Amino acid sequence: MKNNIQDHDFSLQAVPQDSKKGFLAMMAVMLGFTFFSASMWTGGSLGTGLNAKDFLLSVFLGNIILGTYTSFLAYIASKTGLSTHLLARYSFGEKGSYLVSALLGITQVGWFGVGVAMFAIPVSKVTSINVYVLIFIAGILMTATAYFGIKSLTILSIIAVPSIALLGSFSVFKAVSSVGGLNGLFAIEPKQTLSIGTALTMCVGSFISGGTLTPDFARFSKNKKIGVLTTCTAFFLGNSLMFIFGAVGAAVTGQADISEVMFLQGLIIPAIIILGFNIWTTNDNALYASGLGFSNITKLPKNKLVIFNGIIGTVGAMFLYNNFVGWLTFLSSFIPAIGGIIIADYFIVSKGEYQNIEDKRFININYKAIITWIIGVLAAKYLPGIAPINAVLTAFVVYILVMKLSSTYIKDSSNIKVKA
Repeated sequence: MKNNIQDHDFSLQAVPQDSKKGFLAMMAVMLGFTFFSASMWTGGSLGTGLNAKDFLLSVFLGNIILGTYTSFLAYIASKTGLSTHLLARYSFGEKGSYLVSALLGITQVGWFGVGVAMFAIPVSKVTSINVYVLIFIAGILMTATAYFGIKSLTILSIIAVPSIALLGSFSVFKAVSSVGGLNGLFAIEPKQTLSIGTALTMCVGSFISGGTLTPDFARFSKNKKIGVLTTCTAFFLGNSLMFIFGAVGAAVTGQADISEVMFLQGLIIPAIIILGFNIWTTNDNALYASGLGFSNITKLPKNKLVIFNGIIGTVGAMFLYNNFVGWLTFLSSFIPAIGGIIIADYFIVSKGEYQNIEDKRFININYKAIITWIIGVLAAKYLPGIAPINAVLTAFVVYILVMKLSSTYIKDSSNIKVKA
């Protein structure tokens, strides 16, 4: 691992204990992670399709599911210090993990480009600034902060999280006041209603793919308690706030887009700020995660790959926005099964202990994991219920059965274990 000494984001190794962070720093990072732009837009759709009581129920149940799923991943990452991509080596094999990294990396670069366009287009309409100029500026700024890694993500989150919270809260207060208070808000009935099942699918589905990347950030936690607590709190607090910020204004105005809501409220400058900060934190996390993914494949430092990925995402922003949102959504449906396999491999197959990655000799490809992943993806598509949950649970169960029953399963011969 000599080539990684200057890699302060530890792309290809476990995060050493002296580089790990305490509760407040990790809380800022994880809140920045869960202040996710898609959650605000999903919240807007829920706000126009549910009454207030059903909305709160859906968000509560959805974030219980998301919080539980990501907390398992945070526990593993906090204990091992490993990213999603390095954890995948234990279950998928050395080269098998490249499939995971490629899938995650490609989707994250794609969403980065879409996010840049999502910021530039509405701002261009309001300010008349050329949309491509805005794309260039936004892409450069977002790439720059992602380049500097976890330290920049922490600083950005410390600035962005309270800004988004204050501006979002003011928008909610303004919307509630315009309908005569909470009684007026709870009296609003949507013109076209969503079922609770559909709403729950939207809540969970909006972030479970991104949540699979939780280890990329939680691995910097000083201990398991901090990793799990900050992750769980961030999903219940941060993700719930994003849904609420998107939903309340949408219910009152009938507009699902948070930027449109704030424009109608006369909050043009705050709208640009909240839109910019929200997408910035989302995009930096996406670019950071994509860098880790391609680093696992190429063995190059993450920061060099972040620059390349940022350029690709920025140059292709409008093309990605206009042509590939559906395709990226389709690819994202492939991701949740990966988390189910990682959780099953660590907690059940490996009984909660992994050999140090520096000492571990990985098989090239664990075809049983890849077959399980395919079955999980098919379960998401064809089984009734909540698609991403079907993927996670099916992959979890099938992987355990396949690994336990397979006579070709090779147990690790070393007793060297990662200390808690």
